[in-house]
Amino acid sequence: MSANSTRPGFSRLKKNHKLSLAGVATLSAAALAFSVVPGNDAAAETEPQAVAAAAAAPVALVNTQSKPLHLGITEQQTTIELKAKADAAAKAKAAAAVKAQAAAKARAAAKAKAEAAAEKRAAAKAAASRAAARKPMFADNLDGWIREALFIMKKHNIPGTYEGIHRNIMRESSGNPNAINNWDINAINGVPSIGLLQVIKPTFDTYHIPGTKKSQWDPVANIVAACNYAADRYGSMDNVNSAY
Repeated sequence: MSANSTRPGFSRLKKNHKLSLAGVATLSAAALAFSVVPGNDAAAETEPQAVAAAAAAPVALVNTQSKPLHLGITEQQTTIELKAKADAAAKAKAAAAVKAQAAAKARAAAKAKAEAAAEKRAAAKAAASRAAARKPMFADNLDGWIREALFIMKKHNIPGTYEGIHRNIMRESSGNPNAINNWDINAINGVPSIGLLQVIKPTFDTYHIPGTKKSQWDPVANIVAACNYAADRYGSMDNVNSAY
């Protein structure tokens, strides 16, 4: 038998014949779908539309396309921009946190410094109060002036005794803190002797002790300055038995 011969009862279908049969089958299916309900005028009227839809369905599937390229690129750019904004926001937040921490440290340091200064002032005030509490009270008379002068002299290592000071005061001024010599050579030179121990201004200024009043007329300051001068020149006020 020849290779080109066909089996009895069958004929070779060409490509166009196959397509025609497929179309007929599609139309038959559509017609069957709309003829199962007899007497339905609406279905009969829309039968040609259903046939057309069935015939067009394969074409719609074939023409389905993917998303256009330019839309994908736009989405990528938007994603990149959003990420860049998020990164910038994160960096700004981190920088703000660092700045806030630095400000907090500065405030803490300033607070600690202020507290330390306050503690120092409180300690100084307490020390001054203790010193004031330890300082004895002296009478405002000759006896009290001599005793207060001895209290100050002891702190400055200035020698002298109550007896030596009292003896020289009685000789120089008779215990009068307002005594003044207006007739000796010092008075003639414009620097009269003043006070309990008759001290002239240059001597008082040179031997004045801080913590006492800066005045020759003040009885305690006068005694302390005079005893400081006597210690420098004679070793002690106790060694002075005449004008000095």
